[in-house]
Amino acid sequence: MKIQKPVYYGEYLQLDKILHAQAPESVKYGPEAHDETLFIIIHQTYELWFKQILHELGSIRDIMQTRPLPNLAMSTIESRLNRVIKIQKILVDQLPIIETMTSLDFMDFRDYLVPASGFQSLQFRLVEATLGIKNEHRMEVEKVFFNSRLKPEDRKILDEAEEKASLFELIQDWLERMPFHHFDGFDFWAEYSVSVDKMLKADHEIISTNPVLDEKTKAMELKNLEMTRQTFNSILDSSLFDKLKTDGKIRLSQNATLSAVFIFLYRDYPALQAPFRILNSLIEIDEQFTTWRYRHSIMAHRLLGTKIGTGGSSGHEYLKATTERNRVFLDYFNLATFLLPKSMIPKLPKFLVEELSLVYERN
Repeated sequence: MKIQKPVYYGEYLQLDKILHAQAPESVKYGPEAHDETLFIIIHQTYELWFKQILHELGSIRDIMQTRPLPNLAMSTIESRLNRVIKIQKILVDQLPIIETMTSLDFMDFRDYLVPASGFQSLQFRLVEATLGIKNEHRMEVEKVFFNSRLKPEDRKILDEAEEKASLFELIQDWLERMPFHHFDGFDFWAEYSVSVDKMLKADHEIISTNPVLDEKTKAMELKNLEMTRQTFNSILDSSLFDKLKTDGKIRLSQNATLSAVFIFLYRDYPALQAPFRILNSLIEIDEQFTTWRYRHSIMAHRLLGTKIGTGGSSGHEYLKATTERNRVFLDYFNLATFLLPKSMIPKLPKFLVEELSLVYERN
């Protein structure tokens, strides 16, 4: 038996490297700006958490590329997605710490950092690419800043990452392999359409007979109701769906969308519980990054006002714009649009109920 070599805490964690990795720029030009150490440590901590997020997402991507996806892998995927969510909450919770630094404190060293910027966080860009945000999904200003701010070697790494299948694409493929957009011997979506029609007719009756509404308000609400009907029709009509994809209003494929709607409607069946939790975790990840971006933009506004960022961007205005623009799993948020009241959800035939107790993916 090989004798294990003793491990020393500081050496194992390489604390000598970590604790001596803060080198304030301000000391090169005069007295050290006190808050620059805080600024460095906060951002170093972010980068460590980004590394862990990449570690988790990379392992999930490897699992998702397995065909067929093993049932036992569901709990692993779910637990690692939940770990990412917990880390994201820490990312948000770190912002109040940096907000203990005032604008004047930041101005003590800010000009020494030009042109360093969060634009140059390669790891965060890799997180986005792994999730599913690629160059074609970005605003034009982002593309310009990335190309001009990233080092060529980092740009190459990011380009290579964007060529790999993203989590968005792998989840879409997984949903498309599920049988829920078509069943042999049972036209579920015809039954679904009947339930939708019943629900909308009930809504029409409520609006039309509401004595509180004047004629103008009734007309407006009935028009909105007709738009709701068209929205429901869009997931069942291929031509309508394709137009929405062409117009960039949706990213998820029609078959994947139908499978996801089915999972959300029948999430209590044993075979659908894990898929539902996974899809719900993706929604949570998108929400947490949206929250972090928004909080980040508010923090930048608090420190910079309307000044441009150190990387040359429009500061908080740019950050605020990316809050809504860079959302990967927006289509999963929109699934709520296509859900029905529990009393109106179509009853499944016996053979399908039995099948859902055993499988949820067919090759």
